[in-house]
Amino acid sequence: MTDFNQLDPFRRKADPLQLDLVESFAKGRISRRHFIQRGTVLGLSLASLSAIVAACGGGSDSSGGDTGGGANVETAEGAVSEATTAAAATGGTMKWGMSVPGSEGVNPITMIDLVTYNVCAQVFEYLVRSASDLSLQPMLATEWSANADASEWTFKLREGVTFSDGTPFTSAHVVAVMENLVEAGNSALSGVLEKGGTSAPDDATVVFTLAAPNGLFPYLVSSDNTQSLITPDGWTVESNLEPGVVGTGPWVLETLDVKKNATYTRNETWWGGMTPLDTIEFTFIEDPQAQIAAMAAGEIDGIPAFPYDIGEVLFNDSNLNIVELKSATHRQIWFRVDKGQFADKRVRQAVALTLDREKMVEKLLGGRGTVANDQVIFDLYPYHSGTVAQRTKDIEAAKALLAEAGAEGLKAELNFIKGEEMPGLAQLIQEGCAEAGMDIKLVGADYGTFYGKYWCPAEPADPPCSGASEFGIVDYGHRGTPNVYLNAALSTGGVWNSSQYASDEYMAAYGEFQAAADVDGQTAAAGKIEAVLNEDVAVGIPYTVNQLAAYSNKYQGVANTAMGFTFLEAASQV
Repeated sequence: MTDFNQLDPFRRKADPLQLDLVESFAKGRISRRHFIQRGTVLGLSLASLSAIVAACGGGSDSSGGDTGGGANVETAEGAVSEATTAAAATGGTMKWGMSVPGSEGVNPITMIDLVTYNVCAQVFEYLVRSASDLSLQPMLATEWSANADASEWTFKLREGVTFSDGTPFTSAHVVAVMENLVEAGNSALSGVLEKGGTSAPDDATVVFTLAAPNGLFPYLVSSDNTQSLITPDGWTVESNLEPGVVGTGPWVLETLDVKKNATYTRNETWWGGMTPLDTIEFTFIEDPQAQIAAMAAGEIDGIPAFPYDIGEVLFNDSNLNIVELKSATHRQIWFRVDKGQFADKRVRQAVALTLDREKMVEKLLGGRGTVANDQVIFDLYPYHSGTVAQRTKDIEAAKALLAEAGAEGLKAELNFIKGEEMPGLAQLIQEGCAEAGMDIKLVGADYGTFYGKYWCPAEPADPPCSGASEFGIVDYGHRGTPNVYLNAALSTGGVWNSSQYASDEYMAAYGEFQAAADVDGQTAAAGKIEAVLNEDVAVGIPYTVNQLAAYSNKYQGVANTAMGFTFLEAASQV
């Protein structure tokens, strides 16, 4: 039962957005987990959130781990798993294995691959970091708040922070980074923050004046917008990370060979204190199966991300900790909706009706994923409406739609990435389509070829991705809010819109979602988006993928994220 006497002092000082959230929680309209997620977005401290939860009678949202034989499996729903540790031992090193950097140069502003994210995020830091329940943790920013309509956000910066060469960190660095991101057309900030929209009234304050209200903006300057790392003076869109570059993070890059490894030593001036480990190393192993073999043999101490289909053996190793995080990571099956065989939405709906989603989750992911419904506002988000019926396999309905569209016997080429479980997904799509009379040819490519040849070729440049093939599968990593998917992949002219989808109805609903600053408004707008995307099938989305990471139980204090980050400032030997 809610004790409103305990809530009254907070309600008197809360701003309108915070007050709406508290009222929604007190009246039982949102869960404790979603209250904490949203509360941190609006800048509420953990102490305030705890007091409000207590006044509202507590409640429970649980997650747990597998304590049976084999590896210890930590599970969580959200963005990061942070192990509870005993007193940290000092000294030693830790070696992580991962693929080679895939971005052109190790450039934190334009990077698009997991390895480069990890290489850069040891040296540089974010204003905010996602936590285990999609809440936001202070990093270089300690507090933030919005005006009444969420069109302006004010961030207060951590005092006493310096770069590793002793240069003070100030608001000017944040302004410079945001201007670089706007110049580079950052996928999260496009249409949200414009040139000149970031200002610094003093050294410890940053004000973001947005192009339009956005109730989820703090996520867009957090680790969920991977390119928003804070870089030093003089950094440009073309700058690459090199040994000796200064940052505010816990580690200093000592050596970097993009074909071999990256090594780091402790940043002795880090604002968070002395790291328990002396050094860390990232070893680049291109073949994923070789990464698994190295982990099983003890040649490396951890892997920040691995697919279940080749890493199942690690679950049987009692020397390992496995981290499993429910996430928004997913595969999008795109269709060219502007021309060709898939321009008729009945054909796209027919393909969606051939997908055996439960089989895909079990066969490809070993059950470590969640069935999805051809739209991107997944059930882990607090504003997921759940108002659209789940699409299920129905071959007869698919055949009927194809007949209506005059597309019986359709023949098409499906392009896919030769990575993770995507070859298996392509095969299952092919098999399902065959049941409905469609003939699908599979054409795979490695990561380096796929993005530029099939998914989003550089030319023609206007509109973006207008050179994409007509039918393909692309991977999307986790985000703590769906804004990047909604903006970059599905908005008219979006920078990753390989479907060339353009819908006035969708854009209106997306505009409502962005502008909504309260829980009810976001959920109502989300319901409209879910319905439009499910009906139009601009992309097919059969499932989301639980993020898996592994590390030796000789270590503790490791933080792995659903994005695939590994943060090691608290890691130590047991």
